[in-house]
Amino acid sequence: MKLTISFKHLKHTPALDERIHQKSEHFEKFFQGNTHVQWFCFVQDNTHWAEVKIHGPGFDFFAKANSENMYKSLDLVVDKIERQFEKQKSLRRNKIHNDAHLSRKHLEIQKLIDDEEKEIEKYWEEKSA
Repeated sequence: MKLTISFKHLKHTPALDERIHQKSEHFEKFFQGNTHVQWFCFVQDNTHWAEVKIHGPGFDFFAKANSENMYKSLDLVVDKIERQFEKQKSLRRNKIHNDAHLSRKHLEIQKLIDDEEKEIEKYWEEKSA
């Protein structure tokens, strides 16, 4: 994993640098392989902002968060990236399962169900007449 850290209007302290490295290591469990993580931290109007971009083979994620201190901003931005990853993962998982209704077996079962429903309707129509 390649890591890039940039600061604007903010001191680059070893503690902040260590926290960013810890948060970036946290991403490794989600993104295996050749990834590039870019952090951009800055202060604007007494608000601390953290941005992270994650580029990899077949995916790009971006998140931005702000709070009263930088450490909280880092936590918020990591949470946002995790939610994006989970959403992407569930969309891929659901895409596989949503195509099941197009299978031949599913169509045969649906036809049997439709036929049974028609038989039941016909039975009740005859009985009520």
